[in-house]
Formats: sequence, structure tokens, C-alpha cells
Amino acid sequence: MEKPALIGMNLEEITGASEFIGIPKYAAREIALWIYRRGATGFDQFSNISKAARQTLHDNYTIGRIDPQKVSVSKDGTKKYLFLVKGDRFIETAFIPELKRHTLCVSSQVGCKLDCAFCMTGKQGFQGHLTSGQILNQLISIPERELITNLVFMGMGEPFNNTDAVLKALEILTADYGIAISPRKITVSTVGLIPGMKRFIEQSRCQLAISLHSPFHDEREKIMPVEKKYPAEEIISVLKEYPFEKQRRISFEYIVFKGLNDTPRHVNQLARLLNGLRCRINLIRFHRIPGSDLQGADENTMNEFRDRLDKKGITTTIRASRGEDILAACGLLSTKELIRSS
Repeated sequence: MEKPALIGMNLEEITGASEFIGIPKYAAREIALWIYRRGATGFDQFSNISKAARQTLHDNYTIGRIDPQKVSVSKDGTKKYLFLVKGDRFIETAFIPELKRHTLCVSSQVGCKLDCAFCMTGKQGFQGHLTSGQILNQLISIPERELITNLVFMGMGEPFNNTDAVLKALEILTADYGIAISPRKITVSTVGLIPGMKRFIEQSRCQLAISLHSPFHDEREKIMPVEKKYPAEEIISVLKEYPFEKQRRISFEYIVFKGLNDTPRHVNQLARLLNGLRCRINLIRFHRIPGSDLQGADENTMNEFRDRLDKKGITTTIRASRGEDILAACGLLSTKELIRSS
């Protein structure tokens, strides 16, 4: 039988595993620190744990670290890592370096069941959930792990279709026995699956981003079928029920499509919809995907849309496009690799 992995276990589980194989309870925290904070790749590196305990760990567990299969490097410094999971499927992780921050974009599922019209991941269909260990491995196993300042769950999959694993990963990412990243530096992006979103708000202090892309029900439903079950109006109504602290930010992601959602009418409806909610909007340029007729708005339209929203009192930014030369848009690279290897 394959030995269980320690990556993905929280402190309580590591403590239970240690006691089960006869290792003193007090060693559990050190085991966690070696795995999550110090980046150990083998049990022999656990220098403050006895040799006998190290051997017992080796006999019963693996650390669970899995290196990426492939990396693509963009001319702008962005890197896209491909990880092999579930035998023959791939997930993507993007490293995005900037002057004052280095962001890692991680995946939470293999493929996605939501089939948004603008996302290549959805074209793969749903192929499985990632475990908390597979989520954490995307950070732990890359050479840039010590450089990461910000983490975003904006890769493949819908985090709140895999809420248990995502919340567990967030616990370990922010815990003092774990990777100890500030919750203010972690953002989870969702289309607005309300049950999972509520659990996240109540159980985590990390930041929240909502994929909106249109303030009109019929229009949003055409590009995001999930709108039928979880309308934007209902999502925002739920958000307004929670007293968000000043240090916690809600942002709305808004891909600007040419001739679809880029008019003054959309600005007015966004202002009405978001009235009373402390938030910001991130405007995103659209990366074309195969089989889609959608087109991105031009630079002037993007700037005018931002300025109109700012005048309505909504803080709005335009997210810089990165890594277009390495198929950085979510799902493109893994789909290409999936086709190549099949």
C-alpha cells in the first residue's frame, strides 16, 4: 500500500499520526515546521528529532512533496508550472513576479464543472478535486516558494466546489505551525457558490474575490451558467449581511468584453448593485480561447470604463496582463498538454 503523505495534514492530524506510531506528542509541531516552514524534502533533515523517530516516520509516511512536471517561462518573468495529478491529468500554477510582490496563483480542482464561456478550464470538464496536500504542494515544491508574498486561488477549478480541502489548506497556509502567510495576503476567488462562500467568510480571515463579469442577470447567465442557481443579486445580498472588518477586502473580478459588458449602462447597474458594499473592482483583459466568439475590449474602452466606475465612487483598477506568450490564461496550457499526452 502507498504510504500516506504528511503534506496536507494539520497540526491535530500530525499529532494523531505521531502518537499512533509511537512518536512523542511534542514532536508533532516540529514535524509540521519541517514540512511547511523549512521546506524539508526528506526525513533525514529533521535534525532536532531523534534518529529512531525519523526512521519510524520514514517507514510509515511520505512527506508528500511532488515536483512539477514542466515549467514555461514568459518573457515578462511569469512562470507557469504543470503538475501531474490523478495519474494522467494536469493542473496549472502560475508564478507572477512584480517589483514589490510575487504572487502565486494556485488551482483547487482538476478541470471545472461550471463551464463559463470565457474559461478554458471549463472546456476540460470536471475531472476531480484536489486534496489539501495537492493544493499546498503547488507552493511548497516550487523554487520560488521563499519569494512568494501573495497567494491567490484563481487557478483551475471553483474553490467552493471543493470547500473542505480549500479551508483546510487555508488553515495550514496561515497557521503558525504551517506556512504562516498573513490572511491579508491570500485571496480566494469564486463565482459565488453561496454555501461555500458563507463557510469561508465565517471560518477564514482571508480575502474574497467574486467573479462577476456582468451586473445583468440574463447577460451573466449566458456567459456563466451558475447565475441561474446563484444570481449576482443574491450573492451580493448575502455579502451585505456580514460586517466585514477594515482589514478584509471584497473585490469583484470583471473581464471586459467588447460590445457585451462595457457600456455606461453597465457602469450604472454596477453602481446600483454594489451600493452600500465596501469593495473594489478589478477589470481584466480577455485572453482569447479556442472556440469562443468573445473578444476583449480595447485599451480606450477599458480606461473609460474604469474612470466611470471611479466617478461612481467604486475603486477600480485594471489588472495587468501577464504571460500571454506561455498561454497563461487559466486552463490553456493544461488543455494543450492533456491533448498532447492523450
